[in-house]
Amino acid sequence: MSQLRAAIHDRFGGLPRSYWVLWSGTLINRLGTMVQPFFAFYLTGSRGLSLTEVGAVLTVFGAGAFFSQLLSGALADRYGRRLTLTGGMLATAAIMLTLAYSESLPVIVGCMFLLGVAMEIYRPASSALIGDIIPVRDRTRAFALLFWAVNLGFTGGVLTGGLLAHGAILWLFWIDAISCVAFGLLVWFAVPASHEAPRDTGKTGSFRAVLTDRVMVIFTLITLAYAVVYHQSMITLPLAMQADGLSPLAYGVALATNGVVVVLVQPVVVNWLGKFDHSWVAAVGMTLVGVGFGMTMFVSDTSGYVVTVVVWSIGEIVVTGVSAAIATNLAPAHLRGRYMGVYGFAFSLSNLISPGIGTWLLGLGSAVLWSALAVLAVVASIVQLAIGPAIRHRTAELVAA
Repeated sequence: MSQLRAAIHDRFGGLPRSYWVLWSGTLINRLGTMVQPFFAFYLTGSRGLSLTEVGAVLTVFGAGAFFSQLLSGALADRYGRRLTLTGGMLATAAIMLTLAYSESLPVIVGCMFLLGVAMEIYRPASSALIGDIIPVRDRTRAFALLFWAVNLGFTGGVLTGGLLAHGAILWLFWIDAISCVAFGLLVWFAVPASHEAPRDTGKTGSFRAVLTDRVMVIFTLITLAYAVVYHQSMITLPLAMQADGLSPLAYGVALATNGVVVVLVQPVVVNWLGKFDHSWVAAVGMTLVGVGFGMTMFVSDTSGYVVTVVVWSIGEIVVTGVSAAIATNLAPAHLRGRYMGVYGFAFSLSNLISPGIGTWLLGLGSAVLWSALAVLAVVASIVQLAIGPAIRHRTAELVAA
């Protein structure tokens, strides 16, 4: 029993109360994330939109989300992490409920654009707040545990949402809105303002400072390459499984495997990852992701696909455990929001370009697609190792300061 308590403390102990407030709020919010996976169902079933109209509305949502993280980064530096996160959550709740009762197509389009902007505002602000309240030595563990909370909550939210979507879809909007309000107010009232880093006055900080940071720019490009590979799990993987004659249920089983692996494995390795050099850990993780997707060219049944998902899911756990910590450690305190906004923008850009890249490669052949993804992940790993000394130097300076 004492060994079990020691193991639990090793993974979860030593982090400040403000962090656990943020962690709990994130879990609550993700448990309430029920609407987004069922947007298409709502728009066609409840609002009677055509497939063309649904495609246009979802594109507008993506356009709103495209610059959301950059906006959040600037707001978090200028006006504070807590105000940005709380404001984003309250705005999301208000827009969500407006959308729920909107019947006019122009109003629906406007709400979807604003929702795309508001929904992701919390991310850079949340990451910057972790950088403010967590010392360098514990950041890998803190971000990994937060990633675990996101997956744990989202898995529960989607399962519950699936049960409600058929007969009580308005409840999805209300539950989502309430969880957003709870998250925002919890952070506002339970995280002291004194825990935030000093705000940027507007005279010394801008995105130009981030873009002139060569190490951060290279790391952002590495993150973009990794994201393009990873996002194929939701773009070309279902198409490839369909081409092999497998049903949507088979894809659901494969994707559910990803959630199960993350939920079960992340807490086990969370403390272990922080003991090694971040660049080496990230490189190993990206290589595993590449190997997992590369293996896909050799499988054709559900069990084979599940095995590949297990491999790249372990790689995902490893990468996610350190990548946000790397970005945070590269950032000066007064620009931490902008740095995390640029880091998050890599994923937003990937959402835009990954469908075109993936479907084009799949059109050339499944072997071309999966081998190209494997090569891209390995190249990203090599570049990550190349900038490793610079990252270690910057991190050492941060610890010394």
